[in-house]
Amino acid sequence: MTRKDISDGTVHKIPDDLKKALSSDAKSLTIWEDLTPLARNEWICWTTFPKQQKTREEHIRRVVSELKEGMRRPCCWIGCIHRTDKQISPSVKGILSKKGKR
Repeated sequence: MTRKDISDGTVHKIPDDLKKALSSDAKSLTIWEDLTPLARNEWICWTTFPKQQKTREEHIRRVVSELKEGMRRPCCWIGCIHRTDKQISPSVKGILSKKGKR
């Protein structure tokens, strides 16, 4: 499987840095391809959400390790706010409004 063959999410395209990390670990890549498009989308959104590069790099490392630990989606993640097929829940709207006030 080449890097360009790695599956995207429902909304998000897989970024090059995550693609590189997954393609360098056969087990995590196999698990990635077994995920649903929605689950892959959650991982991609969670990975690209941080503003600091250091945090993003940590998330990428965690995607690889947590997939191998059996996690199918990121833990404690509010979910992708970029999906247009569903409304953002009231609880997530509250979290986002508090985040914007910082």
